[in-house]
Amino acid sequence: MDATLQWLRWTVLSAAALIAAAGFAAMAVQRRVVSPFSRTARAIRKLTDPFIHPVERRLLRAGHSPQAAPTWLVGIALVGGIVVISVAQWLLQQLAVMEFAGRFGEQTRGVLIVFTLVSWAFTIVEIALVVRVIGSWLGMDRFHRFMRPFVWLTEWMLAPLRRVVPPFGFIDVTPIVAWLLLRMLVRPLAFYLLSLVL
Repeated sequence: MDATLQWLRWTVLSAAALIAAAGFAAMAVQRRVVSPFSRTARAIRKLTDPFIHPVERRLLRAGHSPQAAPTWLVGIALVGGIVVISVAQWLLQQLAVMEFAGRFGEQTRGVLIVFTLVSWAFTIVEIALVVRVIGSWLGMDRFHRFMRPFVWLTEWMLAPLRRVVPPFGFIDVTPIVAWLLLRMLVRPLAFYLLSLVL
């Protein structure tokens, strides 16, 4: 199961990195970091147009500027990768918990309940981080009525990170950094400590 999850992580992260790189390359041409008339720009457009055009069409249908397509593409790649990995990891964890419960039964029920509740708590915070990112793209800031529960669930982690992590242009990357910290560091550490205590 760990090997499957590791394979899935690397596959999804590779795909997300490729799509995000296409978005950044298109931004470089759009903002004239790379001359739009150069051979490099033509090559970039040829490689990135299959990714950019569908996003431009959706933005036009929604009444937004297609100029924002590269930024949206980067965001879609990052959030999409995070969502796919989160859902897959959650499903695999639930299967592992059921297998564990079936093997050991009554004697481990209390430990199993604690591990399950901690896992669900981390999952809820991770989902709240993703919702905050998507909400910010849709123009719902932290004071929006719909966003209040998600702000309450995540601000304890985002506020200190904002003092350390600089914004990337006009994009606040702290929710992504927070998600990665939770996923790669805090969650494994919490489960390790729980396994020592219980």
